[in-house]
Amino acid sequence: MTLSDRLLTLRRDPHSGEVLARGGDPEAHSILQRTDWVPVVRVHEHYHRLPTGLDTAEETRLATRAVARLRTVGYHVDCDEEFDTELHEQHHLPLGAQILHLAEQIRAATTTGEVADFLTELTAAHDGILTALDDVLVATAAFHEGLGEPADPHIARRLRHLAEEYLQIIRTDLSDTRNALADRQMTQPGRRTCTNEVPATERERSAVCACPPPPRAPATPPPPVAAAPRR
Repeated sequence: MTLSDRLLTLRRDPHSGEVLARGGDPEAHSILQRTDWVPVVRVHEHYHRLPTGLDTAEETRLATRAVARLRTVGYHVDCDEEFDTELHEQHHLPLGAQILHLAEQIRAATTTGEVADFLTELTAAHDGILTALDDVLVATAAFHEGLGEPADPHIARRLRHLAEEYLQIIRTDLSDTRNALADRQMTQPGRRTCTNEVPATERERSAVCACPPPPRAPATPPPPVAAAPRR
């Protein structure tokens, strides 16, 4: 991560009048989205704006809150005076951080049983993460069905299609993977738990554990030289 990733500007655009946030890394972008900002992705730029239809007081409130949240976790925010604040907000880990923790546990796992246990959190039939995601998609579809705009029924059908087709494929394949790992009951050959113990026969005084060095990647042969065309 570079220093520039920790810098953001949050200002009212002099031409459009929109309040825009520029810069930052994915964590900063998540904080902005959780403060009701809308991401805008262009070919040559990526920034965030406030939702449309807000009055000036609400724009100021959301912009000031974004500044407070970003500064709480160490971002430097260059902002208009009307959005500047000395307040800080307590930072709570989002729900997605718990799922990311599952990925970290899988990366550190040494047995098939451990990975099967972690995948159960995703695939459990009654209260797994994928089951809950299915319910979120269906609930959002039902919400759109009552909004009354011409495109809303299409959005509702699309959300239900995602739940019934694509999410179902992911859930089925991941459940099969989880069940197969639970049956295998073996240790991952490329991983083992480090005990930080040095055997008495170790000759290197600088050794801190008995783990063998990682295998060297095989050298990639150079591409073949193309033969020159004959004259």
